[in-house]
Amino acid sequence: MDLTLKVWRQASSETEGEFKTYPASNVSPDASFLEMLDEVNEHLNEIGEEPIAFDSDCREGICGTCGLMINGYPHGPQDGTATCQLHMRKFNDGDSITIEPWRATAFPVLRDLIVDRSPFDEIIQAGGYISVNTGAAQDANNLPVPKEAADASMDAAACIGCAACVAACPNSAANLFTAAKMQQLNLLPQGNPERYSRAVAMVETMEQYFGSCTNHGECEKACPKNISIDFIGMMNRDYVKAQFKFTARDAQNKGK
Repeated sequence: MDLTLKVWRQASSETEGEFKTYPASNVSPDASFLEMLDEVNEHLNEIGEEPIAFDSDCREGICGTCGLMINGYPHGPQDGTATCQLHMRKFNDGDSITIEPWRATAFPVLRDLIVDRSPFDEIIQAGGYISVNTGAAQDANNLPVPKEAADASMDAAACIGCAACVAACPNSAANLFTAAKMQQLNLLPQGNPERYSRAVAMVETMEQYFGSCTNHGECEKACPKNISIDFIGMMNRDYVKAQFKFTARDAQNKGK
């Protein structure tokens, strides 16, 4: 396959970027998208040009670092697939492919196709963990968990934090990511003691960086792990309940 790539190049967050055009020749249809970029970079190295900077790690659809906007779609044209799992047979010989970084104010471009996704880390640091003592590993078998709750928690835990949901959302909202990282804990007995404080901390940290959800559903469509927007509804319910619980608690404390 012979392709034409239009790639966003930007030296740093302080400089302006632009699209540059590169040929990608003799690309195997069985190559992954990142392997194709590796081949292009090898050619750029050979001719003395700066290679295209992009993030990747596991290349198995697990780590979430590989996210790219491909022809206007987060991770490309194949549903339920991370960029590293996208194969070139999904394109046609002679195609022109536009490759951009995630576009969101909260994710400034660091270089070329690499963005700063540290706001996601801050959301996790705010409450995406269990701090109470839940016992040793073997004690987990002593806690009965309904199968429906266990299954839903595992579905939420499939989130790889790639930020495709933010890139796809017209409001650059991070509700799907935040909801998944919250509900994977809130749905289990071990996460229940901190359920409402977690909801408040994670939602209010999210709102410092990202836009508001208006139920477009683009996040679910773009998610490489097909995470349902039902988790956003669960998150919203927990957040609203938390307001009543904390208001009642504060009023009780004032009355003492």
